[in-house]
Amino acid sequence: MKFDRKDKIEIFENAISWIVVFAMFIYGGAKILQFDGASEINKTVSEMTGMELMWAFYGYSKSYAITLGLFEIIGGTLILIKRTRIIGCLFVSAILVNVILQDIYFEVHSGALKAAILYQLLILVILWLNKDKVMRSAKALINSNKYQQPKYKFIIKFVIAFICFVILRIAEYYITIKS
Repeated sequence: MKFDRKDKIEIFENAISWIVVFAMFIYGGAKILQFDGASEINKTVSEMTGMELMWAFYGYSKSYAITLGLFEIIGGTLILIKRTRIIGCLFVSAILVNVILQDIYFEVHSGALKAAILYQLLILVILWLNKDKVMRSAKALINSNKYQQPKYKFIIKFVIAFICFVILRIAEYYITIKS
């Protein structure tokens, strides 16, 4: 059996995809137990390290941590399926960028930061390997509203949209003010 260049790239893409998927399943599943007792830290906020503060924050709401874990698992599942891989990569990237920033700013253990950066780099490689699909998708999104319309119609639609915006902002104000 002989593998051509395309076959080798597919094998490589699957292998690195599975690394990210495995990590998302592990980290996502761990969220169920990971922050138990984290909100029971007996220190004042000013006495806590950045990592203790972050863990106390995540430990305060078990459902929040579980929701994040489910998002990681969903993202991993999307990457696992070849047809949804690009969407999964973008979805997981949003999660990983947040994790990377938290790891940096809250001075989380450097191993966790390195792992998150590695997974994000692998996602970038996957997106690079699929650059033609990514570019076609981006062009389709950018060029989705290509039809020409008369200038007066554009101005009228703009004015109506602005009036709707003002009305909705007023409604938002009255809905969200404290009683």
